[in-house]
Amino acid sequence: MSLIIDKQTLDDLNIFGKRDNDAVYAIFNRTYTRGGAGILEQFFRYPLADLHAIDARIRTIRFFLMHQTAFPFRGELFDAAESYLADTDERSRLSAQDNTLGRKFSQVIGADTSYQQLIKGIGSLIEVFILLKQFINSLDITVQDTPYAAAIKPIQEILLQRQFEPVLQEKVPIKIDYEKATVYDRLLRFVHITDVRKILDAVYTLDVYISVATVARSRGFVFPVPLPAEAHIMEIEGLYHPKLSKPVANDMAMRPDSNIVFLTGANMAGKSTFMKSLGIAVFLAHVGFPVPASRMRFSVCDGLLTTINLPDNLNMGYSHFYTEVLRVKKMAMELEHAKNLFIIFDELFRGTNVKDAYEATVAITSAFASQPNCMFVVSTHIMEAGEKLMEDCKNIQFVYLPTLMEGDKPVYPHKLEQGITSDRHGMVIINNEGILDILRNGKF
Repeated sequence: MSLIIDKQTLDDLNIFGKRDNDAVYAIFNRTYTRGGAGILEQFFRYPLADLHAIDARIRTIRFFLMHQTAFPFRGELFDAAESYLADTDERSRLSAQDNTLGRKFSQVIGADTSYQQLIKGIGSLIEVFILLKQFINSLDITVQDTPYAAAIKPIQEILLQRQFEPVLQEKVPIKIDYEKATVYDRLLRFVHITDVRKILDAVYTLDVYISVATVARSRGFVFPVPLPAEAHIMEIEGLYHPKLSKPVANDMAMRPDSNIVFLTGANMAGKSTFMKSLGIAVFLAHVGFPVPASRMRFSVCDGLLTTINLPDNLNMGYSHFYTEVLRVKKMAMELEHAKNLFIIFDELFRGTNVKDAYEATVAITSAFASQPNCMFVVSTHIMEAGEKLMEDCKNIQFVYLPTLMEGDKPVYPHKLEQGITSDRHGMVIINNEGILDILRNGKF
């Protein structure tokens, strides 16, 4: 079962990014194989919404972290193997009848490049089989206490099949003659291609597990503790944004009686960064990956939806405000069907006037408050909306990111505090940049 998520949320949290090195995906992509990178992408595109599946993935990655397991294969083996397997044309299949004197002469002088490519692919696959068996045999007995033991059992059964015995008896580096090559070509590329694909998928998945374990160790990420959905708990300590070089960590706790976080703060105080940090942690936790925090416990959700960087829809002729309205409508429709959503909305209705924004923020947040099974984080500049909600709703917790003034210079600690802030320093920033002086003294 997959977590409900959409493109807007993936874009808001920069999961894949416009440039790979900016993306959350790029943090974890330390894979040695293209197949591993592909499986990692699938993990990111389809986060989990099942407690047992999340727990199984966490326990598996933790096992490889604890044992500091290294990837036991050469990455170049897989490019050769995949290129070889991609050619499914029966006419390229090696045949004993083709072992003519001319072909033997071509082999000697290295002129038969297509044959050399086939031999390279066959040899690469054989080496993968041998190294995988050695790796499985080398695993510590403690692997039996992890879900990985069940995951590799079908792979062990494939490796024990009689037809693969000759393959596993070869020695690395692989050197085979034409007669053997014809037998292995038929076995690996045509008759048992399904089993071969299962072997490669197992190696690619192992590549992902080891890659993620390596990232957890090098960056100090922690494994979250998944809880049943009905607990409706989100507890995070030491949360920070993984792309910042000097992040400020924050704590957040949400429960059924405080399932809405109402966040205020001046421009540049760090509201959007905090909300992105929280969204990324919730996302990664549902992938079953370690998170940038010092501790996390979370109830498994049905879906994660965010609205942080919402663009105008010029193609449809929609204003920013109407785009916001449609986004809230989408969330409302999801709330009708899903039991447990985590929703983040940065600055509700920033695209309209202050009066309408105030009334809409109060109305929508009050409606959110009537959904005790879901969790919401809402930010705004309109402190008056917070004051009204404080009177009307008992399950909202109010936090803010403060602005400190050092003379006429605003300083942003980026540390959450309880309450509502009235900080508004837009004109201070404008004056500090000397914009009005430039306009008054400039020549046009």
